Amino acid sequence: MPNCLTLRKSDCKNCYKCIRHCPVKAIRFSGNQAHIIGNECILCGSCFVVCPQDAKQIVNETEKAKVLLQSGAPVIVSLAPSFIANYDGVGINAMRKALKSLGFYDVEETAIGATIVKTEYERMLREEERDIVISSCCHSINLLIQKHYPQALEYLADVVSPMQAHCKYIKARYPEAKTVFIGPCVAKKDEAEHYEGIVDAVLTFEELTQWLNEENITLSKEMDSDPNSRARFFPTTGGVLKTMAQDAPGYTYIALDGVDNCIAALKDIIDGNIHKCFIEMSACVGSCMGGPVMEKYHRTETIKDYIAIANYAGEKDFVVSQPKAIELKKSFEHIEQRYQTPSEMEIYDVLRQMGKFKPSQELNCGSCGYNTCREKAIAIIHGKAEISMCLPYLKSKAESFSDIIVNNSPNGLILLNENLEVQQINASAKRLMNIRSSSDILGDQVVRILDPSVFMNVLRTGRDVIGQRVYLAEYKRFVEQSVVHDKASHLMVAIMRDITDEQNEREKKENISRQTIEVADKVVDKQMRIVQEIASLLGETAAETKIALAKLKESIQDE
Repeated sequence: MPNCLTLRKSDCKNCYKCIRHCPVKAIRFSGNQAHIIGNECILCGSCFVVCPQDAKQIVNETEKAKVLLQSGAPVIVSLAPSFIANYDGVGINAMRKALKSLGFYDVEETAIGATIVKTEYERMLREEERDIVISSCCHSINLLIQKHYPQALEYLADVVSPMQAHCKYIKARYPEAKTVFIGPCVAKKDEAEHYEGIVDAVLTFEELTQWLNEENITLSKEMDSDPNSRARFFPTTGGVLKTMAQDAPGYTYIALDGVDNCIAALKDIIDGNIHKCFIEMSACVGSCMGGPVMEKYHRTETIKDYIAIANYAGEKDFVVSQPKAIELKKSFEHIEQRYQTPSEMEIYDVLRQMGKFKPSQELNCGSCGYNTCREKAIAIIHGKAEISMCLPYLKSKAESFSDIIVNNSPNGLILLNENLEVQQINASAKRLMNIRSSSDILGDQVVRILDPSVFMNVLRTGRDVIGQRVYLAEYKRFVEQSVVHDKASHLMVAIMRDITDEQNEREKKENISRQTIEVADKVVDKQMRIVQEIASLLGETAAETKIALAKLKESIQDE
């Protein structure tokens, strides 16, 4: 990972927004976390800008600058010309006053270095026989060529950036000085670190604003009375060209902004379709005034920012002592990629795992962040992506799993919207209601197949129905039905368990029980009658015996 960019893993929510916006796909996903791939990243800052969770963080060098201030050496600021757009109505003198309050020795405009660089570009086009020259002011564009389009390295101007030219110029005049660049670019932190000894620290506008606020220093709304440098146009698209004479014989001058546009031009250059031109390339749309660390409230004020810069710029150049060409030389090496191009068979195997068995299934929807399914497959082979990042694949898999459960459920399932229109019906429900095909009912009102009153009551009362026994007379079926309303999805699901056999068995048992009771009652009645008859007979016999015994007793007594 680049040292100037960090990732707070706890904040990464696996949304893939960073990979969708990364122009070179220099982000690897593993364990549901995004990881920046150092030798592929061009530090354009797109991931930092678009991350909705602020999981991408730029390393703060404020403490590094404070250490420089405490060193005793004079620390001089090189202030990027886009400051006039970031700090409304604050000119260089007001910025100098505020920064001196922080302890800096002096503040100068990086536009001084831009004047040096553009003069070197003019000399190069006049004196050297070059076919194509690509400006080297933007470190992200330099990294793009070094890492991804090394075939175009020979066309990249071997000239220091305005930041470096200015800091070299400062140190030539103040040999003991330390330099701090302040601007809207994250890539400048990497440039300063890679080319040691020129720029000692890099701050962003956000870091400067925070530091000023901590020290309770307020920027004065004061504009300078004598704007005198067209080099102040440098942070705008075509700003380099605005400062150049553009008089080299036979050359065409072109300005491009945005990584995608620059990539298209680099491909044309490599293919041999472009010749004899000077191309100003900027990674950010709008050039530096659209930089990733322009404070966030400026990111939608492109026209306003351009007007602020244009009004502040002049028509002359800064008066500088132009260094020798050799002192402005800068070398660019090819930064090799670690990945090899996979074979067609390897790509095909991964596509199959993603459920892509033929070209028509390669939707190229871009939801995973890659432009095509093949790009995604290659990223998987390289260990940069996971199969689960494919939204159509996950959706298809989930639907397939859901369909298996629904269609194999023994219970009838019917899904309705709040207009009581049938959205889905499973095989058990179709068998239950003698429906030949789902298409016969899908999209139609449920009243065609069921009494809608239970659904209407659930919608009206907001109370679900659970385990209600119902006889469907039309189908001669008994069911135990539940109706649940999911308010979040505005859908209702009816679950019907066929209990016809259970009900028939219950009725059969009830009939048997009833018949048994009736037989028992008849037996009891009959037995009672017999008992009564026996009792009656026994009663008459007992009476006669009693009379006979009484008479016998009397006769004995008489004797």
